[in-house]
Amino acid sequence: MSARLILVSGEGPPEYPLSAFNTVGRHPDNTVQVLDRIVSKEHCRITRAPNGGYVLRDIGSLNGSYVNGERVSEKVLTSGDQITLGNTILRFEDDEEGQYAQQSRLRNVTMAEGSLVQSQVRSRLDASARFLPAAEIDDVEALRNDYEKLRIAHELSQKLSIEADLDSLLQQIVDETFAIIRADRAVILLYDPDTNTLTPRHLRTKREDESIKLSSSILDEVKNNKKAVLSSDAMLDERFKAAKSIIMQGIRSTMCVPLLYADRLVGAMHMDSMLTTGAFTEKDLQLFQGIATQAAIAIENHRLAKKIEREAATRAEFQRLLSPNLVDQIVSGALQLDQAGTKRIVTMLFADIRGFTSMSERTAPEEMVKTLNEYFEMMVDVLFRHGGTLDKYVGDEVIGLFGAPVSIPDAPLRAVRCGLEMQRALEEFNRMRHANGQEPIHVGIGINTGPVIAGAIGSSRTLQYTVIGDPVNIASRLCSVARAGEVIISEYTMQAVSDDVVVEPREAVKVKGKSQALEIYAAIGLDEGAASTRSTQAVPTGMPLE
Repeated sequence: MSARLILVSGEGPPEYPLSAFNTVGRHPDNTVQVLDRIVSKEHCRITRAPNGGYVLRDIGSLNGSYVNGERVSEKVLTSGDQITLGNTILRFEDDEEGQYAQQSRLRNVTMAEGSLVQSQVRSRLDASARFLPAAEIDDVEALRNDYEKLRIAHELSQKLSIEADLDSLLQQIVDETFAIIRADRAVILLYDPDTNTLTPRHLRTKREDESIKLSSSILDEVKNNKKAVLSSDAMLDERFKAAKSIIMQGIRSTMCVPLLYADRLVGAMHMDSMLTTGAFTEKDLQLFQGIATQAAIAIENHRLAKKIEREAATRAEFQRLLSPNLVDQIVSGALQLDQAGTKRIVTMLFADIRGFTSMSERTAPEEMVKTLNEYFEMMVDVLFRHGGTLDKYVGDEVIGLFGAPVSIPDAPLRAVRCGLEMQRALEEFNRMRHANGQEPIHVGIGINTGPVIAGAIGSSRTLQYTVIGDPVNIASRLCSVARAGEVIISEYTMQAVSDDVVVEPREAVKVKGKSQALEIYAAIGLDEGAASTRSTQAVPTGMPLE
């Protein structure tokens, strides 16, 4: 998460992630809903600027927008700014803010060409450069120095385990390494397996404006052989005698280690000193390699966490289009959205707005879209609450399924209950519209039960779970004959719910494609005297699957 609002005081969630365009206000349609009575319905907007960063703009709110105690009409936000809206205080945080300067500095990192005579790193240092067993230690000052290095390395491992942001993580790795090992410059690079290249991601130098040329010879040694390079005097090292970048920059001592995760290259870390020959010891290299191992694990953990976040986001997107039971089936692997259909008994519910065309002619397009979205939000919420699956929207029509993709024994009863509650919910919806001076919406609902083919239909790129078959067409015809406020059900559905639902017969109707008129019924309400535990038949007697 890069930019977000943190709730300091007031009611609501503890934080709100920000996207490129955000509306902030009391109304639930806003990106950020502020639960504060004196905040306007749409109070302000927070937009990401093309060159990075975020801008807050007040859009004529009654009580104003304040940043750090000052009322503003438009303000470029800085991480840590306090935003006051009504009685609510939010803190703006942007993890990327500090990254812009770092990215600018990384332009000073270049690669210099150079050939390399391949050889493995040799340990040319005496035993005093290693971490000695406790029994062999007689120098208290050396012991203190070694303890301090190990302490810092241990603290780094604790910090890396909780750091979530990749760029902050890389900065922390480099900064803590500087605290352990004396160097003039350090660069951390990440490996791209697609291009087989190491790309600089974080740089630290003693001078802010200093540029650095990394030796491709050293990086190739680390990348190709996955070996650490330690040179006490790089200018005289035979392995790098052809690397002009080392000579031109006057590099005296160099360490470069691979970041390995399960023997897989994740990146590399480079440190050098331009002043001191033998600035780095084998002890330093051991610490550096230990830090690199921790860094590789932390980077992989970060990538795994991001993958989980992406999967969670994908799940959230599924949940906006599919019912929760369908999402759970997909995520658990119990349901595969392939293109192989299956035969099953399903109850279909069609809900259609009456007079929608004439209503559209009287209403501005923007207002009509807003109305439809509010209407669909309510209808689908009722559908999901009764265990239905959203098949699709067709214009102003909602199509729901009961018994697909997962069979449920009381699918017809659930569908009828859902239809009745949709009509009740619509009454409340229209009360709010009337209070706002808007015309009411009236809906007719048709429900039918029968054998269909259920499966994912579409191309290899776009699939949609749906049902096809004659019972689907009948449900659509029943919806078309339902008057405003009615729930019309077929004879098959009536047989399955007759013990629990009060129905009234309607005049048989002749529908397209059928030689005989269909017996239909209006569902009036639930039979309050029916036993709540009574089970209903999902497949009425005599209904064939074929």
